[in-house]
Amino acid sequence: MFNSTGRLRAVTRAALPMAAAVGLGACATPLVTAPQPEVAVPPAWATVETGTAPAPELAQYWTLLDDPLLTDLVEQAIAENRDLAIGIARLDQARAGLRGARAGYLPTVNGSAGARRDVGDLADDDVRFSLGADAAWEVDLFGRISNNVAASRADLAAAGYSLADIQRLIVGQVASQAITARALSQQLAIARSSLAFQDDNLQLARWRNQAGLVSSLDVEQARTQRAQTAATIPLLESNLAATANAISTLIGEPPGRVLAAFEASEPVPVPRPPILTAFAAPAEVLARRPDVRAAEADVVASAARIGVARADLLPALRLTGSIGAGASPLADIFDLVTGNLFAGLTQLIFDGGRTAARVDSAAAAARASLASYEQAILRALEEVESSATDQRSADERVAITEEAVDAAQNSAFLARNQYEAGLTDFQTLLVIESQLLSARNQLVGAEADRATAFVRLTQALGGGWSDLDYTLPIPGPAAGQDDRTAQ
Repeated sequence: MFNSTGRLRAVTRAALPMAAAVGLGACATPLVTAPQPEVAVPPAWATVETGTAPAPELAQYWTLLDDPLLTDLVEQAIAENRDLAIGIARLDQARAGLRGARAGYLPTVNGSAGARRDVGDLADDDVRFSLGADAAWEVDLFGRISNNVAASRADLAAAGYSLADIQRLIVGQVASQAITARALSQQLAIARSSLAFQDDNLQLARWRNQAGLVSSLDVEQARTQRAQTAATIPLLESNLAATANAISTLIGEPPGRVLAAFEASEPVPVPRPPILTAFAAPAEVLARRPDVRAAEADVVASAARIGVARADLLPALRLTGSIGAGASPLADIFDLVTGNLFAGLTQLIFDGGRTAARVDSAAAAARASLASYEQAILRALEEVESSATDQRSADERVAITEEAVDAAQNSAFLARNQYEAGLTDFQTLLVIESQLLSARNQLVGAEADRATAFVRLTQALGGGWSDLDYTLPIPGPAAGQDDRTAQ
């Protein structure tokens, strides 16, 4: 977590208790403490207001766009996206790894059974039966097992938060692509309606030319304008198909249905998002970001692996034992039972520096994880500041462009009436109508930029995932429960 002064703690409330003393022998050794990053988290945002009221709930921010099709696509992506399926499998793999690490606290027991009969002229005809068991147990004298469990537990936390981050990113991709598809549909409708007006202009120019009121220049200019507008329609259709097909891949289905959904009805306006003006403090936002939490867990795991490597330089205590029984016939097998118990202490004397090199390698990996953690923090802060600025500028552009569209519509109406009355030339009408077409497309683009900026901002604030979406791992045993019993 992040303290009130803006300094990052290396171990969060949900992270691993790295300073806990764990050991079964007489010399219990503390686990390795994870290093602390050198990034100072500011107490407030530089370009946006830091709100004192609770931040809006952004786990399902896409519903705030009030677009039923977009909502359906996002929810299908959460259920069917193949990248999420890969993440879930990796989370299960990390759970299995933690179970395997915890098993190191327990002894290993192997059983054996056999039956023997001699053959030959002097052989005994009786069948001899035997039963036996071997057991081995390593005492966690210097924290090798404990550190291994701590590393596995942190890996599990990192896998859980990485899975949540995949959902956060995929939700943003689907929402952004759906917004783009809405904008393309709107621009396609604008192009088609403009083409209808330009058909009328071309016909009007031909009539006036036939009446000897204008030259054929007006007709050719009208043809040029119409052809230029008509040429944009196939490009918009192609872009819409590509966007819809990309959404189909994200939601885990073949192309076709999504494109039909965007083409089936009248174009729906680009979603109008709420404008977020005040955010939670930077430390709270960072605690909400799953990518930052995953990077933090990686630091803890890397630090724990240093302890695993160092333990190989220290003595290892292992207890082994065996028990066996054998007899002929089978009913007398437990009449004679033998066994042994052995305690062995081993110490590395010389290996050419291989173990020390593993320690150095683990320490370097920990430094790399720490740098990645610091980079994740800086990147998260940058995304919030930049996305907030994009949202404000896009909202301002929408307001300005709406005024431009209104003025262009009035100008086009007046110019058309004046041309029909012979009060202005055709070139003026074409220029004004081109300005109207451009302004309408700019307005749709600004609305799409505003909605996309909202998606990016909510992503940057940690929206798009919830603890309830997945069973995220709790990094550490339950309160009062020891790892040795948490099987």
